[in-house]
Amino acid sequence: MNIKELQDKIKEFDKARGWEDNWNIKDLLLNINEEGGELWELIKWIDDKKQKQILNENKGEVENYIGDTLFLLLKIANQTKVDSEKALQDTLEEYEKRMPPEIMKKVKHANKLAGGVDDKNGN
Repeated sequence: MNIKELQDKIKEFDKARGWEDNWNIKDLLLNINEEGGELWELIKWIDDKKQKQILNENKGEVENYIGDTLFLLLKIANQTKVDSEKALQDTLEEYEKRMPPEIMKKVKHANKLAGGVDDKNGN
């Protein structure tokens, strides 16, 4: 299933329950923060190597976080009438320009502000 199909499926899920116009974006965003907090609880205050180990050992919780977060993001897309597939494609195209592989492999990060190499954030 592609992103558009998933977004439509969530729209139908909400419609079947009478929820299509019944969601508060602020609450959905708070729920995303809550989901992130649950995952963060697994890995807070530990180094990268240990984080990877713990996330691998708790794959079910990671999958649950990703599923819940995608569900909420696609609900927001429906509520705001955003084509999530187009939004993601636009973002990927922007990131391709801002973070070319040949430079990112050398610096090992996109910079602290994730601005890439185009000085978008004054870096």
